[in-house]
Amino acid sequence: MSELDQRVIVPAESRDALDFAAGRHRRPAAGARRQGGRVAVRILAGLLLPALILIAWQVVTSMGLVPAYRLPAPASVLTAGVELAERGELWTHVAISVQRVVLGFAIGSLIGLAVAGVVGLSRLGDVLLSPTLAAVRAVPSLAWVPLLILWMQIGEESKVTLIAIGAFFPVYTTVASALRHVDPQLVEAGRSFSLRGWSLFRTVQLPAVVPSVAAGLRLALAQAWLFLVAAELIAASMGLGFLLTDSQNSGRVDRIILSIVLLALLGTLTNGVLALVEKYLLRRWT
Repeated sequence: MSELDQRVIVPAESRDALDFAAGRHRRPAAGARRQGGRVAVRILAGLLLPALILIAWQVVTSMGLVPAYRLPAPASVLTAGVELAERGELWTHVAISVQRVVLGFAIGSLIGLAVAGVVGLSRLGDVLLSPTLAAVRAVPSLAWVPLLILWMQIGEESKVTLIAIGAFFPVYTTVASALRHVDPQLVEAGRSFSLRGWSLFRTVQLPAVVPSVAAGLRLALAQAWLFLVAAELIAASMGLGFLLTDSQNSGRVDRIILSIVLLALLGTLTNGVLALVEKYLLRRWT
């Protein structure tokens, strides 16, 4: 039997099934292309404003509208970065700051999740802990500096602790509030299936608060970078916060701007990594 005859005698139902299967495999590829196109457009749109700021910065400095000692040209800032990189100092500052932020963020977030669980799931925990934590949250970050120096001296422990304090409260407040407002009908439905304790939390309450957990972690990461500069005021000799304050003392405006730009870039990159983790969590639990 020829190949043509074989094609002719294929039943219509089989051809329809084959066409449907083929179409089903094509649609995800087309959807992936559309998704990739949207991501590219989003990235380009996000770069538009920084590009306009950079152009305006170059125009203002090249025309002499702002003195160089107040706002150096972009090329001067780039040159300052290259000089520090060639001496090996830039990457040391970046690495130390990233290490401090990651450690402080991890410690503060874990403690924040644990305390949020106690406050959000227990009325007694809410009554006992919420007023004190609300008062502690109102303390400015710099107010902790002399106390941490007194308790922990000027080592890494005091700096990481301050960053952990900054990361703790966004996670705690966001997740505790979400746990308190889980739909009671969902909880009752879980209990009707004999779910108690950890099984109820894992099956019903945790999936309900995963979006809040992800949002709290992203807020905590941003807060950790904000607390970094205050942490590196604690007699630091390395780090971007130290570079910022040292450049201020020496009048190096180009290095001040370089430090600010690096902090912004690192904050954006780490937030992007956490956004990927958030997508995974949402796919896994919701």
